[in-house]
Amino acid sequence: MTVCHRAFALLLVVAALVTSTPQVSGQTNERTSPEVKGEPARLERLKAAKMPQFDKPVLFNTPEADAICAALEVFPPDNPWNLVIADWPLHPDSKKIVAAIGADKPFRHNTDMSFVLVPPAQKKIHLKSIAYADESDKGPFPVPDNVPIEGWPLSYKGQTLEAVQRKNEGDADRHAIVVDPVNRMLYEFYQMRKTDGGWQAAQASVFDLKSNRLRPDGWTSSDAAGLPIFPAVVRHDELKRGSIDHALRVTVPRSRKEYVYPATHHAGHGKDKDLPRMGERLRLRRDFDVSGFSQHAQTILKALKKYGMFVADNGIAWAVSVAPDPRIAPMHEELRKVKGSDFEVVQAPPGYKPTATR
Repeated sequence: MTVCHRAFALLLVVAALVTSTPQVSGQTNERTSPEVKGEPARLERLKAAKMPQFDKPVLFNTPEADAICAALEVFPPDNPWNLVIADWPLHPDSKKIVAAIGADKPFRHNTDMSFVLVPPAQKKIHLKSIAYADESDKGPFPVPDNVPIEGWPLSYKGQTLEAVQRKNEGDADRHAIVVDPVNRMLYEFYQMRKTDGGWQAAQASVFDLKSNRLRPDGWTSSDAAGLPIFPAVVRHDELKRGSIDHALRVTVPRSRKEYVYPATHHAGHGKDKDLPRMGERLRLRRDFDVSGFSQHAQTILKALKKYGMFVADNGIAWAVSVAPDPRIAPMHEELRKVKGSDFEVVQAPPGYKPTATR
């Protein structure tokens, strides 16, 4: 057999081996990276959970809310909020972006985002004076009488919910979040306020928690990035369980006039490439030692290693959102031990195809 014949025979053997290799269940093809995945344990937990029946609005800081939230699937498994990014590659400008946010600044949390859970038959109302009507979803909305305003009750000690709802705080954000867990619909409002003439808000956004659909390109939401807030909030039921199965949201002092998937809107200060974009994804370094932190703080830090956090708004550097729930122990001082330099910017691996659509 000549050299050419031997080479040709060898090629045939190799081709036969390749074509006869069985496809393993769960094996990925070259167009889908093995690094893009959700957490199977999350799905198993949700499948085993049963949504409690309820017929009146339930506030976030109650055992009833814990049980409802524990059974609520927020977005499909392949949604960006639910992807594990522990092995995603570093952004080439990670160190520069972290430095722009503040490498020496402390990590912190805001006890800000409260919410109310409403039954599917909740009465819907129209809002008045929507300032960003062109980038707001149309009503009516299932807003109950007891919808909490951002920061209540911890930031409004001694004040009734009714008083806080009617408080005129000028340009304060005053986010309000309403969740219909049975129909899996989310309603979020910016600068929400109750008046003698009814409820008013500057902006209204509706998200279908059953869908990967994004807001229209260029549209804001009640958050600057056009992202939802509720999926990012650290809740009591998660801390009690010891597991947060989603990405968080984080604020930065200054951002670039750009946005990156899954964000749909920017609130930038310039085109400096070192500034983070809205939608930029960061994670806590894998080698950061969390063993000396409290159980609640460890739960947050482990989630930041596994799911990371999206840049969602301009504000205090390195601040994530935690529900203002009196049952959650203060973590301010211990979380400040974490510095900006302990984080890194990541990007989606080769082959990743966004699942969310507009």
